[in-house]
Amino acid sequence: MGNVLALISALCFGITHFVSGLASRRAPGMTVSLYAQIAGTVVTVPLAIGSGTPTAAALGWGALSGAGTGVGVAFLYRAMGKGAMSLVVPASDVAAVVLPVLFGLLLLGQRLSPAAVAGVCCAIPALWLVSRGTREKRTGAGIPDAFVAGLGFAVQFVALSRIPAEAGFWPVVISRAVSVVAIAGLVTATRAPWRLPARLLGPAAFAGACGSAAIVLYLLAAQHQQLAVATVLAALYPAVPVLLALVFLRERLSRAQVAGLLGAGAAIALVSLG
Repeated sequence: MGNVLALISALCFGITHFVSGLASRRAPGMTVSLYAQIAGTVVTVPLAIGSGTPTAAALGWGALSGAGTGVGVAFLYRAMGKGAMSLVVPASDVAAVVLPVLFGLLLLGQRLSPAAVAGVCCAIPALWLVSRGTREKRTGAGIPDAFVAGLGFAVQFVALSRIPAEAGFWPVVISRAVSVVAIAGLVTATRAPWRLPARLLGPAAFAGACGSAAIVLYLLAAQHQQLAVATVLAALYPAVPVLLALVFLRERLSRAQVAGLLGAGAAIALVSLG
């Protein structure tokens, strides 16, 4: 069950970043992320009502995850506004995957089966390959922002995994609200505009709602599965923007992307066997 939830979470994360990436080509990424997170916060409140009674610790983990989310999405969207989506997304994903996996294995003492270990090892190069575009798209623009985003997402994944099931979804509401505050601070610090063009409000709200769905699904997955496994499966989301670009933007797959998609499929199969 945890594997399925993590994979659906990856689908939602992928849709979120695809839509937000397109919006960030038309407006500053920091501003897009702010409006997306506001919408994402609003949609979580009805879900949380009557879902459980969180402890102070659970709310604290939710707040920490929100800080990570805020930093992650703000810097990722800014990176996508500067450089090729096909490069900055996997660059952020490397840190977002590796650090939670190490946290689970080294600090939580979790142990993976040989098949799951093989799946994790297969997933990381697959994530990179699946998001590589054509040679002319490969530039270094946005890479520093992408790595900062990856650190933020790593904090998000680890903190969410520490929230117990009995806490319900109020920690998610706190997480989304704190992410809004974090991004608002970054908007101020970077002097990004506060207003988003009206034509982009709908896409930003849709991206935020999908992002909240991804967070909730990942939380449930982490409560049913080891942190390393849940994180690796949820972090396969770069395959989704690639496939969406293939269908809707009529982009072509490179050989590296085909190899990456095959590697991602192998990683899912191996982790599931584990």
